[in-house]
Amino acid sequence: MKEFSGPALFLDRNDINTDEIIPAKYLTEITKKALAPYILEDLKLEGFDPKSQAMAQAGVIVTRANFGCGSSREHAVWVLEVNNINMVIAEGFARIFRQNMFNCGMLALEMSGRDIDALFALGKEVTLFADINAGRLTVTGRTAEGGTREQSFSFELDAFDRDLLLAGGWLEYADKNY
Repeated sequence: MKEFSGPALFLDRNDINTDEIIPAKYLTEITKKALAPYILEDLKLEGFDPKSQAMAQAGVIVTRANFGCGSSREHAVWVLEVNNINMVIAEGFARIFRQNMFNCGMLALEMSGRDIDALFALGKEVTLFADINAGRLTVTGRTAEGGTREQSFSFELDAFDRDLLLAGGWLEYADKNY
């Protein structure tokens, strides 16, 4: 099973759409890998640079509500996947984007606005780990004094979504079950 973890990239905005995740002009690319350099290229967010080290190291995106809205292109999930982002945490997702995440074996984790605010308050340099069987998100980081801090949050997944993640995505699930 894939591990759902990594350094967090915080995108403090609602309604980040699929055109901002991967601009439409790149949809003619014929491989997922060819999409990689263009991730979040058109995202306008103060202080955000899609070519930054934080972006290159991210394994998790933490954002606000309605992530993945806009057109229903699967490319928006693929560009995350080829950039080693295996989990997006938001208050909510566009329905098709969310399902595309699970179909690709990636975690679209919905959390309350209060929990999202708490994640943003923990600071920018944190690592997140989601235990999908236990329904627990663990956040670790450094304190100002150089020590380690840790905080946990509970979450729930429905059984089918958990099964898709455990299998590695829809194709693997279908191969195993049909």
